[in-house]
Amino acid sequence: MNLSLAPANSDTTPTVADFHARLDELLPLVEERAAAAEEQGYMTDDVVEALRKAGIYTMLFPRDVGGPELSPFDAMTVIERLSYTHASAGWCAIANNMEGTTMAIYIEDEGLDEVFKNGHDITIAGNGVPRGFARPVDGGYMIKGRWAYGSSIQHAEWIHTGCFITDDAGNMVFGPNGQPKIVICHHPRDTIELLGNWDVLGLRATGSFDYTIKDAEELFVPTYKTYDFDIGAPRRGGPAGALGLAGYSAWAHTSWAIGTGRRMLDELVKVIVNRTDAFGRSADSASFKFQFAQNEAKFRAARALAYETWKSVSDTCAAGEMPSQEQMTMVKLTLRHVHDVISETGTFAHRAARGASLHNTPMQRFYRDIHSGTQHILMADQIVEECGRALLGLPDPNAQWTVFGVAG
Repeated sequence: MNLSLAPANSDTTPTVADFHARLDELLPLVEERAAAAEEQGYMTDDVVEALRKAGIYTMLFPRDVGGPELSPFDAMTVIERLSYTHASAGWCAIANNMEGTTMAIYIEDEGLDEVFKNGHDITIAGNGVPRGFARPVDGGYMIKGRWAYGSSIQHAEWIHTGCFITDDAGNMVFGPNGQPKIVICHHPRDTIELLGNWDVLGLRATGSFDYTIKDAEELFVPTYKTYDFDIGAPRRGGPAGALGLAGYSAWAHTSWAIGTGRRMLDELVKVIVNRTDAFGRSADSASFKFQFAQNEAKFRAARALAYETWKSVSDTCAAGEMPSQEQMTMVKLTLRHVHDVISETGTFAHRAARGASLHNTPMQRFYRDIHSGTQHILMADQIVEECGRALLGLPDPNAQWTVFGVAG
């Protein structure tokens, strides 16, 4: 493969058209290597190298660290195509963009200088959902725990880790809103040990292994490489930085879902058009044609909602303004709605295909991947309840969205 366009570290900032041209060249490799990645449980080295060279892992990184700072909407169209080709490849790309971008806009300058000393082409993985504990000490935190779902961690250089803050006695510390205080910590890959337990239904090639601290019970992480889970204003990154962890995480999973859901319906068409069974030619069935049209409409409507929502947010940021509470509410609501729709349309496709999706085919893989992606904590009913509260106008008009709800 010859990625003839300027590499990610070029002086020329790539455009969305550049990224799509790079995808044209690398997607055949992603498709070809998908089976091998699924078998070993993480992405193959050659695909990761190609995605890094194309800049796909760092599309959203702010210009302050040398990134292209692509708009969320434009980056969504790139992730959609990658996820359509291999859902696990798309998942790893969204993880690196989300975790790397939030680190770049939130950590202190000293931390930034250390992490990005060789440029913005870094890999990062881990789990910001708190599964460990952070004890404050002079200059930082001592962290400990066991974290799950470290997607793409096999190829990570930096680890993104969420911890509940505790006092010296180990008791959790609570904020003014009554919720536990959480800190996101960043530390080098060689500080953790992978626990090798990624034996799952779908997204098998993401290598989302559990991990823990290596060769010690606790690890010191300096304050300058951490940020508060519910941090407000970013330190850098332009208006889009206001999306924060709440917005970038929603962008990530929405982008992934629309590509993955589209592929499932397209695989069904390949199966149905040429199939004849005891009941005749499947594509001639009036019942099937009616149901297929309904499911196609549901998916396209959900995708259109995602595009409308993120085009609005991106236009607002491009105008130098911060996304409104209403826009952030729709970002969170769209996230859950799109996943509900691909779960429904994916199940329809699986059942309509009958035995075709039972075999080890792309259709079976995408069905498993869809119903793995819907298990993420960001799809929790409680977040949709918060969307309803915001749509009713119940929170303070100036209240900001956090990852799990509106703070106020």
